[in-house]
This record gives sequence, structure tokens and C-alpha cells, in this order.
Amino acid sequence: MLPRLYLFSLRSFIGPFILTLVVSIFILILQFFWVYIDDLMGKGIEITIILELLFYVSASLMPLALPLSVLISSLMTFGNFSENNELTALKSSGLSLYKIMKPLTMFVIILAIFTFYFSNYVIPVANLKWHSLIYDIQNTKISSLIKPGVYTKEIDGYAIKVASGSDGRYKDVIIHDHTTPTEIKTIKAEEIRIYKSTNSLYLFLELINGQVFEELDIQNPIFLPDGRVQNKTHVNRPSRLSSFKKATYKINVSGFSLQRTNSDIFKDKYEMLNVFQISDAMDSIAVKEEKMQSAYEQANKRTGTIFNLKNIEQNDDETIKIDTNMRSIQSSEIGALQLSSIRSKLIDQLRRKNTNLKNQINYLSTIMKEETNYWIEFHRKFALSFTLIVLFFIGAPLGSIIRKGGFGAPVVVAAIIFMIYFSIITTGENLVQSYVISPFTGMWMACIIFTPIAIMLTRSAAKDSILFSKENWVKIFRIKAKKDESINT
Repeated sequence: MLPRLYLFSLRSFIGPFILTLVVSIFILILQFFWVYIDDLMGKGIEITIILELLFYVSASLMPLALPLSVLISSLMTFGNFSENNELTALKSSGLSLYKIMKPLTMFVIILAIFTFYFSNYVIPVANLKWHSLIYDIQNTKISSLIKPGVYTKEIDGYAIKVASGSDGRYKDVIIHDHTTPTEIKTIKAEEIRIYKSTNSLYLFLELINGQVFEELDIQNPIFLPDGRVQNKTHVNRPSRLSSFKKATYKINVSGFSLQRTNSDIFKDKYEMLNVFQISDAMDSIAVKEEKMQSAYEQANKRTGTIFNLKNIEQNDDETIKIDTNMRSIQSSEIGALQLSSIRSKLIDQLRRKNTNLKNQINYLSTIMKEETNYWIEFHRKFALSFTLIVLFFIGAPLGSIIRKGGFGAPVVVAAIIFMIYFSIITTGENLVQSYVISPFTGMWMACIIFTPIAIMLTRSAAKDSILFSKENWVKIFRIKAKKDESINT
């Protein structure tokens, strides 16, 4: 009986889990498109590049999609069990809720272990790939080449102006071709149609009803030794005017196509590292911080010559020096002029020390922020795996308590719980970055809050207590009212 029960439970859980996981990733991808829509539209990006970007982004969205999927699928599975009286039948046959949850508990634990390895080894690579790819897309300038009403000078050697139009079709075109330094070439046309080559290296400008005006550029005269002028183009410049009904202009725009940057320039960011690399990075940061602090302390301990006492009879070669403790100098030992010079030098030195101190504080602040980001990412990988187990032990007993299956009530309840969960982890991360709490507390805050709730719900469901029934809440308020009356009497 138990193998059949286990197989039945797994089939009932895995179907909603996969479905909700796909739907969650799809919704999150739509949100990603909404954020980067300006960077993706109108740049002539190939569909394969877009699909590659979506593949990497979908992998990096797993930390948000997996907890929601586990919560919804556990709520739906046990809600269906309870609504169809299957849970009651299983309990009447002598099986406890813990026994019924056992196969799914094992599955979620295996899923949590897989999620840790996925977030530790796959997600950093996915983050590295999509960050570098979106960086390349953002630096692709095809969409900004032609803008009506203004001269476009993005293409080297050309200045293009159109009066009106969009989507590759424009009216009243002026093109200034400066590719030949000694020649001025201007093309005017009534209409232009712009096409892009299949390899994205060229733009083809199809011009209709226009003229081409060519003229030699003004050049400085060259005087020969006898005083004669060798070139007289500054006086008489030959020119040519030609007309056309239809012509095609080819412009090289290889510099504006998508150039794939070496992704290694992003690999040191905390989002692109696994826990072992983060640990090594933290050690390196600690060594760097210690060296910088030691160098700063050594620099502050150095003494600096402030003033040479030449007028003091005891020792003409004696030199007054100050160290970081700023030893005081008695005004009786030196003259007023010397005292004024010492004072100005002291002020200058204090200003330099103040500037160095501010720079050191800024450096330490940057190091601290970097350390915090590394620790956040370190704890996030472990907290995510544990969160799946906690949310399962919230969703499964809650589904058996509310006795509703399908995509109705379970989805609503799961959405509310997940919003609370997401708010907690977001608040925790913000508090960590504000140095209010430690990275461990901030990233594990959701687990710390939800774990007692999961234990309470599981025990209540196992004991068949009607946690959310009207009668139960009436009893609680009656007990509280009786206690208040006894206190008042």
C-alpha cells in the first residue's frame, strides 16, 4: 500500500509543481522584459541572441520561482487530498499526516539539495552570461542611427538628416559624405528606405528621386620656391552635379552591431561566484584591508620637519619635528615670524592628514560594502534551500486545513504568503546593506520567522485541529473575555 501511496503523492505533487514553476518563470521573464524593453527593442538583435538571453535569465530566476512553486503545489496537492476526502480515508486506515507527507518530504529535501548545487554552480554562470550579454546589447546603437529633424553623426564619416518618417522609411533626406577628406559630397533625396544586411555589418540606403553634389574641399595653397602656387583649388574648385531616380547607398555599420564582450570582466562580481569562490574572495579582501590599514598607520607615524630653529642659541642645527601626536611648541622658544610659519605649515599638514583620513574612510566603506554583498550572496544560497523545506511544511498542512484544491483558494493563499516572504527577505537584505543587522540575520530572517509557523501548522494539521474555524476563534475570545472579567472582579 505504501509504495502506491508514495507514487500517488508524487504524481499529484510533481504535476502542479512543474506547471507553477513554468508559469512563475514566464511571469518573471515578462517582468525582466518590462525592465529592459528599451534596451532590447529596435536594435536588430537576432532571435537566437534573444533566446540565449532568455535561457540564462530563466536560470537566474530560479531563486524566486522555486519557493513559489513549492508553496503553491503543496497547497494544491493537500488541498485536493482534503477536499476529495482522500486525506480522511488515509488517516482512517491508520496513517498519520507525517506518514502521508513522508514521500513528498523526501522529494522536497532532494529538491533543496539540488537547488543548493544549482544556485552554487549554475546560477553564477547564468548571471555571468546574461549580465555580459545585456551589457553588449545596451551598447548596440542601431536604434539611434536615424532620428527625424536632427543630424545623425553616429556613423563615422557621415551626417544624415531626415525630415519625417519611421521604421526605415523617411522623407526629405540629406546625407553629407565625409569619407573622402579632399572631397565634399552631399546627397539629397525625396525618400529613403533603410535595410540591414543579414550579417548586420551594413546598412543599405535606397534613395528615390535625388541629386548628388560633389566638390573638392578647400585646401591650403602650396607655394613653390619661386613664389608660384602649386594648387589653386582654394580659388577654383571643380564640382559635379548629378541626378538619379533610384540609387542604393551602402554604409558599413559593423561597429554598431552586437559585439560579444569577454565575460571574464564580470566574473569577480559577487553574483557570479559560488560559495567557495566567495570564501576565497573574502580572504583576499581581508588581506587587502589589513595591508591598506597597516600602510595608513605607518604613513601617519612618520615625522615631518616643520621648522628649523636657526635663531636659538643652544643649537643652531636643532630641528623641531612633530609626529602624529602633534607635540606642542612653546612660543617662547621661537620668534613671532617663525611661529607664524610653523602655524601655517601645521595647518597644511593637518589638512593633508584630514584628506588622507577621509580617503581612508571612503576606502574602508567601499570594502565594507563589498564584504556585505559577498556575505549576502553566501547566505542566500543556503537560505534558499532551507526555505523550500519550510514553505513545504507551511503549504502542505495549510492545504489540509483549508480543504480547498485546484487553482482557486490555494493560489490566493500562496500569493499572500509569498508576498509576505518576499517582503521579509527584501527588508532583511536592505537592513543588511544599511548595516543595521548582520548578513546572517538578514538573509535567514524569513526562515527564522516562518519556521515556527510551519511547525505550528504541521502539528495542528496532524492533530486535526480546526485552526481557522469560526467556533475555534469564538472559544478563544470567550476564554479571553472570562479572564478579563475575573481580573476586573
